[in-house]
Amino acid sequence: MKYLCQIWFDTEKSKLVPQEEWDALTQECIASDDDWRDRGVMQAALALRAPETAVTLRLKQGVTTATDGPFAEIKEHLGGFVLIEAADMEEAKAIASTLPILKYASIEIRPGYSIKDRR
Repeated sequence: MKYLCQIWFDTEKSKLVPQEEWDALTQECIASDDDWRDRGVMQAALALRAPETAVTLRLKQGVTTATDGPFAEIKEHLGGFVLIEAADMEEAKAIASTLPILKYASIEIRPGYSIKDRR
């Protein structure tokens, strides 16, 4: 089963982390991702840019509108995601608990629907 691990940062606290720490963490994350990918667990991983770089689309009365940046003031922001393959939630938790980013963020693990779930 596939599990989406959403990486959530405390917006204000993340601004206080020195760049050298982010750089070191990036290298740790790359090594961890490569290890899990080599084991056949990691399906995808992507760090996201700051919320200010986002565009939010909405469909209202058949018209698509775009709003720059995040829609609302938030205390946490989605900083990235990891898509993993695991037998069950316990295995997904065990995998996510080893991700180095957990030192700086919380990780929400959510199971995805499989094709057979949709039928």
